[in-house]
Amino acid sequence: MEKNYVEFTADMKNEYTILVPTMLPMHFRLLLAVLRTYGYKTELLETSGPEIAEMGLKHVHNDTCYPAILVIGQFMNALKTGKYDPHKTALMLFQSGGGCRASNYISLLRKALKNAGYDYVPVIPFGIAGIEKHSGFELDLKKLHALMYAVCYGDLLMSLVNQCRPYEKNKGEAQRLADLWTERLGEELGATKRIRYAAIKRNYAEIVSDFSKIELARRPAVKVGVVGEIFVKYSPLGNNNLEQFLFDEGAEVVVPGLLDFCLYTLYNNANDYKMYKRGTHAAYTLYTYLYKFMCKKKNDMAKAIIKGSDFTPATDFEETVKLSDGYISTGAKMGEGWLLTAEMLELAHMGVKNIVCTQPFGCLPNHICGKGMMKLIKEKQPDVNIVAIDYDAGATRVNQINRLKLMLANAKV
Repeated sequence: MEKNYVEFTADMKNEYTILVPTMLPMHFRLLLAVLRTYGYKTELLETSGPEIAEMGLKHVHNDTCYPAILVIGQFMNALKTGKYDPHKTALMLFQSGGGCRASNYISLLRKALKNAGYDYVPVIPFGIAGIEKHSGFELDLKKLHALMYAVCYGDLLMSLVNQCRPYEKNKGEAQRLADLWTERLGEELGATKRIRYAAIKRNYAEIVSDFSKIELARRPAVKVGVVGEIFVKYSPLGNNNLEQFLFDEGAEVVVPGLLDFCLYTLYNNANDYKMYKRGTHAAYTLYTYLYKFMCKKKNDMAKAIIKGSDFTPATDFEETVKLSDGYISTGAKMGEGWLLTAEMLELAHMGVKNIVCTQPFGCLPNHICGKGMMKLIKEKQPDVNIVAIDYDAGATRVNQINRLKLMLANAKV
């Protein structure tokens, strides 16, 4: 059957530069560092500013989801700068293969490329759903194994940086330490290396030890959790540098890790069989095994933090699932689904009573599972202070900041 897309072939691997849009800068730098050891020329796009959204709006309908506008705008901006040869450039989009953003961005991006005269540029969907085949980029078990640990390391580094930044005596020290570890870990997880879990756990302990040596000036600080649609929750481009704003206001930012979203996806695949008998028992067994396997990986990181420091570890994901009981069904899984509600409850359970729920304007899953659950959460837990912030090409940063400042004015330390 003839392919209806431009394939990224094995011949392109050595010559093409693969551009990747920003989302989680530290995680993505780690992931791309691993891919580079396999011979891929990858580059993370970290461009920002109003021109990115403006470029996106030139190539995507303005009713399209805001993250799609930004991602496509970032790609189109890169291709038009002259920095890259479009005939030697490929684009990569991370996706889970589900509904909404997870599947539709690829076709929207290809339509934009075609209309702009770049229909020859390959678009590589990065995910395990196997929506397309690209002979020049295949995710085998060895790569997936390494990339899984890259996510684990990224979550650990992100958590420790956020717990140090508001208090560090030497400003920027935590981020500099994380950058050094990112470079080292990318090599250790590379193509020529054999991954040993004992070495991974030693790295956890060493990372925690290194961050524990950072000089901190502890003070009372407001803790603010950030949840929401995955792109605007994590991406500085998508949320107008929300974390930096909160940090500048003196807050300690708490953001659930990317591994939680991976676990959420595995849990849903297994849960589909239990709830709807969708799929096969063999697939259910596999997803259940992978879910428990990755839960253990997350818990091992938490153990390293507890054993080697006074930093706060992440919550056991199985506990996060239980927290949603009485609030929302785990059958609600479009977009961030029940996880969005559960993460707000998880933060409150950790003592993070101030929460920003980020959502693209008009994102129905977020409005139901995020903003729509705020009233019930506040009724059951009146000490929780939640604000929903819409992000859109037409939303003004002034309005967003005013709402955040109002939340901080009512914040509980």
